[in-house]
Amino acid sequence: MPFRLRLTVTGLASVAVLLGATGCAGLDQASAAGISRDDLVSEMATQLARVTGLTYTATYQLAGGDTATVTQAQKPARTSYVYPGGRLLEQTTGTTRCTGDTTLKCTRTDPAPATAAPLTGSTLITPEAALALLNTASLDQEVEAVPHDTTIAGRHATCLDLKQVDGTPTAEFGICVTNEGALGSFTGTIAGQRFEQALTAYQEKAQPAGFDLPGSAQITDRRSQTFR
Repeated sequence: MPFRLRLTVTGLASVAVLLGATGCAGLDQASAAGISRDDLVSEMATQLARVTGLTYTATYQLAGGDTATVTQAQKPARTSYVYPGGRLLEQTTGTTRCTGDTTLKCTRTDPAPATAAPLTGSTLITPEAALALLNTASLDQEVEAVPHDTTIAGRHATCLDLKQVDGTPTAEFGICVTNEGALGSFTGTIAGQRFEQALTAYQEKAQPAGFDLPGSAQITDRRSQTFR
C-alpha cells in the first residue's frame, strides 16, 4: 500500500523506479533500522546530488530498445550525452548541440547551465531533468511515494515510485539512484511521450571518446569572442 509522504527535503532531491522491477522491503528495512520516512527521502536526495561530482561513463537502455551514453568528467567539468538522433556536449568552453545519426549537424554556443529539461527529440532523461521534476514534486505534501531497493547493472540502488504529483509535466514518475549517486533508471510520461530508461553498464571513469565529435560533423560556432 502506498503511503502519504510529506516531502520536505532541502536542496536537491530525487526519487526512483527501475523498469519493471518489483519493490523490496525498503520501507520495512528503514523502519527496522529506526530511520524515518523523511530520512529515507533525504538520503536518496543526497545520493542523487552526488552525481554532479562523479567521473563516470553510463550506458542506458531506452524505450524501444535504443541505447544512450552519458559521459562525465571533472577538472575541467564536462558532460556528454549521446543518444539516438543527436548528442549534447556541455563544457566550460561552450555547449554543443547536435542532431542526426550518420552526419551530425552541430551548433556551438556559450556555456549554458546543465539541462533541466528532457533532451529535444530524445527519450533520455538527464540527472538534472530528474532533479528538476523532484524539486517541484517536493512542494506537494500529498504526493504518494513507495520506496524499494533493487540491483541495476550489478549495483545496489534505492528507489521511489511517486504518484499524484502536482506541478510537474507528469503526475506519476519514478527514479532509482545507485549508491554512487548515478541515475539508475527513470519511468514516466511527459507531454504524452513515454520515457523509460535503465542503466545497463557503468564505469567509474570517463571514456575520452565520449567528448569527441566525428570529423564529418558540421559545426556552426555561435559562441561569443569570450569563449572562442
